[in-house]
Amino acid sequence: MKKISIAAALLLPQAALAHVGHHDEGQFLSGLSHPLGGADHLLAMVALGLLAAQMGGRALWALPLTFVGSMVAGGLAGFGGLSFPAVEPMILASVVILGALVAMAARLPLAAMVPGVALFGMAHGWAHGAEGPAAGLAAYAAGFAVATLALHGVGIGAARILERGTALRALGGGTAAAGLALAMVG
Repeated sequence: MKKISIAAALLLPQAALAHVGHHDEGQFLSGLSHPLGGADHLLAMVALGLLAAQMGGRALWALPLTFVGSMVAGGLAGFGGLSFPAVEPMILASVVILGALVAMAARLPLAAMVPGVALFGMAHGWAHGAEGPAAGLAAYAAGFAVATLALHGVGIGAARILERGTALRALGGGTAAAGLALAMVG
C-alpha cells in the first residue's frame, strides 16, 4: 500500500504539467510521448489494462482494442475540429470509474463495458487529436496508439503479477482516488 501511495504522490504534480511541449513536428515520437505527459491519460490507460486482466476472457483483448480504436476515431474528430462537450470531465471520470471498477472487482457483462470504454477512448483520443500537430497526423496517431497499447499492457502485466488479489483492488482504489484528486486540482 505504501508503494501505491508513493506512486500516486509522484503522479499528482504531473497534473499541472499535463501535455507540456510542442507537437508541431507531427512525428511518431511526439504521439508516443503524448499519453505519457498527463497523469489523467496515464492512470486511465493503465487502469483499463488492470480491469481487462481482472475480468479476463474476451475482455483481455476486447477492452484495450475498443479503447484504442475509439481513441483513434476520437483523435480524428479532435483534429478535425469537431466539438466534444465536457471532454476533460469525461477523461477524469474515466480515471475514477475505471479505478473504482478495479477496486470493486466488478464483473459487468462485456456488452455493457464496451460502450463505456468506447466513450472513454473517444474522449482521450479527442484530447490527443485536438492538441496534435498540424501536419503528420498519421505518424502522430500511430504513436499515441502504440503508447496507449503499451500502457494497457503495463496494467495487464501488473494485474497478472498481483493475481487479482487485494493489492490489485487497492491499486484500483488508489487510481480512483488519484482521479478525484486530479479533478480537485484542475
